[in-house]
Amino acid sequence: RSGSFGDALKKDVWVDGDCLGETAPDMFFYKEVKGDEQHKIATESEFSPNDLLLNTETGKNYFIRQYMKIGVFVGGAGVDLVDEEKGKKDISSLNMAKTGTCSK
Repeated sequence: RSGSFGDALKKDVWVDGDCLGETAPDMFFYKEVKGDEQHKIATESEFSPNDLLLNTETGKNYFIRQYMKIGVFVGGAGVDLVDEEKGKKDISSLNMAKTGTCSK
């Protein structure tokens, strides 16, 4: 997660229902998943999780960006897929996060 909007917000991220951890500014997670399958990446938002369904291919890298959104009461988050070149460039200036626990 890069950028300065929502710096104070920490949002949980799950892959296929398993907690990856709580995001923070200027950090990224790495998770290896099986190829040739569909995977669900989810992050918490203000009222419900926001999900991304991703059909993977064996041997490919995928980069998912979490972004913060303005909410009614608290900020929310969303996730989207970015191309590999942009993803590699984006994480080159970030620190890898340790897998942790989710708040929910």
